[in-house]
Amino acid sequence: MIRNEFHILPIVVNGRKISRVVVDPHVRKHKDITDDVILDLVRKLDRIEQLPDDINGVYEYFTSLLALGHKQYRLVWILERNELYVGVVTAYRDKRKK
Repeated sequence: MIRNEFHILPIVVNGRKISRVVVDPHVRKHKDITDDVILDLVRKLDRIEQLPDDINGVYEYFTSLLALGHKQYRLVWILERNELYVGVVTAYRDKRKK
């Protein structure tokens, strides 16, 4: 499967100016997660400074709990060393109480 790539207005994530979002095909299994939802969630990362949950080679893995409207989502995303994009591994509705 092919990863989708989107260009967005620049945001700053962990001190990096990001203008690309690469979405893993795994996200497609969540039928309620559209490209617009993914991009809105990524935009919420603007100005975030977050330590990675895990590091695997050149990839830093992060998990963020983000509100969009009245819904809560879990976004699993990566930053790659020396690259200026956010990679979305998966995103899904988190229906647990806030």
